[in-house]
Formats: sequence, structure tokens, C-alpha cells
Amino acid sequence: MAYNTAILNNVYNYYMTTYSPRTSTRYDTHKKSELRNIYNSIVKLNKDAPLYKMDTSKASKSFAVGIKEDARELRNVIASLGGLDEEKILNKKASYSSNEDIVTVNYIGDNLEDTEAPTYEIEVHSLASGQVNMGTFLPNAKPALPPDTYSFDVMINDLNYEFQYNIREGETNKDVHNRLAKLITSADIGLRADVIEDGKGNTSLRLRSTAEGMKDNDSSIFMVSDDHTSKQSGSVAYFGLDYLARPASNAEFSLNGERMVSASNHFTIDKMFDVTLKGVSSMEGDKTSFGLKTDVESLAENISALTGGYNSFINSMAAYRDNFTGSQKLLREMNGIINRYRSDLDIIGLNLQENGTLQIDKNELEQAALSEYAKEDFSSVRNFANSLVRKMNQISINPMDYVDKTIVAYKNPGKSYPTPYITSAFSGMLFNYYC
Repeated sequence: MAYNTAILNNVYNYYMTTYSPRTSTRYDTHKKSELRNIYNSIVKLNKDAPLYKMDTSKASKSFAVGIKEDARELRNVIASLGGLDEEKILNKKASYSSNEDIVTVNYIGDNLEDTEAPTYEIEVHSLASGQVNMGTFLPNAKPALPPDTYSFDVMINDLNYEFQYNIREGETNKDVHNRLAKLITSADIGLRADVIEDGKGNTSLRLRSTAEGMKDNDSSIFMVSDDHTSKQSGSVAYFGLDYLARPASNAEFSLNGERMVSASNHFTIDKMFDVTLKGVSSMEGDKTSFGLKTDVESLAENISALTGGYNSFINSMAAYRDNFTGSQKLLREMNGIINRYRSDLDIIGLNLQENGTLQIDKNELEQAALSEYAKEDFSSVRNFANSLVRKMNQISINPMDYVDKTIVAYKNPGKSYPTPYITSAFSGMLFNYYC
């Protein structure tokens, strides 16, 4: 079982790094009822599907996975603008910051109907920082350590990691520095290492923690030592890897006049605002305010995000047009959706371009938002967004519908039965492609 799990992890990691380097969102999680509906849709789809002979080329597999991921991304963009409820879609409240060089904010609370979210004032006194160890600057010459296998231990996040490496004949200090920087950074244990030059040809190895702030009033996030390591010791002292150049520190700020401390520059306030500290206030008393934008501004921002997500999807599909007829089919379907709402979208300043993308006329959008008919005019863009969600769900369930294929045989009419053929073709090719 452990062996099978390891194989599945490798396949999943390969899939995510090759096709989908995008981060997951809370809209990628599902309730049991939603999963049951997806399962029932797949069963119905497979029950009616004929037998296909598919194009199994590397490019075809990449295309199938690509359109599924592009559909997921557009669906998540729309979902992030107020959820997927047809009545609440595009209702997300937008936030503002009076100085985004100091503070950026994102509203994460529930949509407010009868009450208003408070406005905050923040003055940033200092930012949270990570620990920095700065090694000794050494000339670009042969190391004073003899060629051998060396190792050192790094204690971080209550875990101990041992790094082993060789110092070879003919290498310089700079060569070893570059190799250690790559070794430590690629280990991905919460440390970043890079090589610093002093302008005289001397180099030093700098270690920085990715985490910020102090833990339990301890400014040390990581420690480097070779006192009890398994291989040859002495390299920590020679390279100066244990020298603490800057301890970790917490962020300090005043929120509505109340002094506060945070171990991170990223935190939430009252489950309403996701806050990221970017800089320090220029002088005492220099405050940055943040809160919610007006409904008109929020709606305009949501429409802008919807347009950006839609255009990104269309451009991605257009990139496949010359090589896959399925992309042309999908673009025609998307064109059919937008033509259904085209006249209504024109009224609010969303203009269809020749390449199938949308362009926003900000003046028309603002006038439409301030019009007495705004509610009726903007219902069309919500209907458009709901149609896109339904289409993206369809693509996600059956991306193989757009892959080049030849029908081999139809099922016996009246005696059709569910088969896993379609979904197996999509899922199985991930394993085949990995192997």
C-alpha cells in the first residue's frame, strides 16, 4: 500500500508541476453532495458515449489536460467574485487601501446587506523579518579544508536535516559556495541560500529563512551546526554558516490607535480583511486607511476580473487553434454563449472584439452602474457569468470531448450501460505520460 501511495504521489506531483503550477483555492474543495452530482454526471455521460479511438500523442494529452485546467481556473475566478450561487454571483465586495505601498488588503468576509464593514486606520512601525546568517567572505582560491566528504546539520521547525557534500581537488571557495547554495535551496526546508560578492572577488554564503517573525520569543528560526554530524566536521566554522547576521523580528503596528504585534506581515482582521504589510509608515502619525469600496466600485472591479479571466481562457484556447480542431469547436461554443448576451453586454460597456475577447469601456460601465436601470442592466452580466460556470463544469467533466478521435462503434440502442471508458482515457493518460 505504501508503494502504491508513493507512485500516486509521484504522478500527482508530476501532473501539478507540468500542467498546473497554479495554486489551489477553496473553490477546489467540494461537499459530498457536489461530488455525488459529478459522479452521476460522469455515469450518465459514459452510458451514452460510443467507443472512440483517440489521438494518444503527447501534444493531444497536453491539450486535454490544459483545457481542463483552463476551465477550472476560469470557474474559480468567477467563484471568487461572490460564490457560485446564481443570485449572489459577482456580488463580492471590493476593498481599498489609501496607500498600497504600505498595506494591501482583500475582503474575505461574507457579503454585507444591512450592516457596513468598519473602516480601519493602520500605522506600520516595523515589518516582520526572517533570520539571516551571513557566512565569512573568502577569496576565490582553494579552500583551506582538505578534500573530503563534509556534512552539517540544520535545525528548523523542530526538525533536523543533514546536508552532505564533497570538497574536491581543484575546486575554489566560490565553487563550493555555489554548490551549497543550490543544495540548500533545492532541499525546500524553509531556507534560501545565495552567494554574495563583496566587489573584491571574495564570496560569502547567505542563508535566509522563508518564515518571518519570532516563535515563542525566540529570534532563532534555524541553527546550523556540525558538532554531531555524521561526516567530516569543520565546514560550518570555516564558511561561517552559523553566524547570525540578523535575528528574526515581529511586525509592529497600530490599528485604530491600538498597538499590536504580529509574527507575520500577512494576517486577517476580524475575519473580514486579509492584510499584507508592504512597508513602514514614513513618519509618526502617518496612517493608512482601508475598508470597503462602494457597491458601484465593487461591481466594476468584479466585472473587470470576470473579463480578465474570460479573455485569458479565450487566448489559451486560441493558442491551440492551429493544431487541434477541438479548440475551434470550443471557441465556436464560447462565441455562441457570448453572442446570446452581446447586446446586453454592450449596454454596460463590455464590447466583443474580433478575436473573441472582451474589452471594457470604463466610462460606459460607470454610467451604467449609476443608471436607474442598473439592476436590470447588470442582471445580464450575471446571467453571462452563470452560463460560463455551467460551460466550465461541462468541460471539466468531459475534456475528452474536444480531443481528436474517431468513432469505432456505437452502443446497442436501448441496451446501453455505464462504462468508465471516457474518464479512464483521461485519467489513465496521466499515468501513461508519467511512466
